[in-house]
Amino acid sequence: MTDARFEDGDERPLYLGAQDAEDLKIVSALVQDAVLPITEMRYRPGRRQFLMLINRFRWEDRVPAPERVRALLAFDGVLGVRSQGIDRTDRDLVLSVLSLRWTPGDDGAGVLELVLAGDGAVALQMEALDVTLRDVTRPYVAPSRRVPNHD
Repeated sequence: MTDARFEDGDERPLYLGAQDAEDLKIVSALVQDAVLPITEMRYRPGRRQFLMLINRFRWEDRVPAPERVRALLAFDGVLGVRSQGIDRTDRDLVLSVLSLRWTPGDDGAGVLELVLAGDGAVALQMEALDVTLRDVTRPYVAPSRRVPNHD
């Protein structure tokens, strides 16, 4: 085992998993204010998977110009999906993620709620909490050039 080096701190894409409520708090904070077109959400029932390709605000790296990065948010062990407050027929709809919430059930199962701006939500019935967040592009300057603001 060797000591950490300064060079080891180079910027790298995020690749994180959450398998308990504490882990999910971290992933939730990192995806807060992510935006995505409704067309970038997919439920794959045969694979028990729900996927979202998001434009994530880079809260973890405050550089002079605010940045976003495309990331894949994957939920495994999904048994069913429900939504409210979302017009799924509006192919031009852009969603904004506020938070991820886990409500445990029996034997490790539970419901993960994706809370969206504008009173929208997606509820995932899951066998167990199994979430992965993976950056898939290089960061880019946020088109608004602003940090999201919450009153």
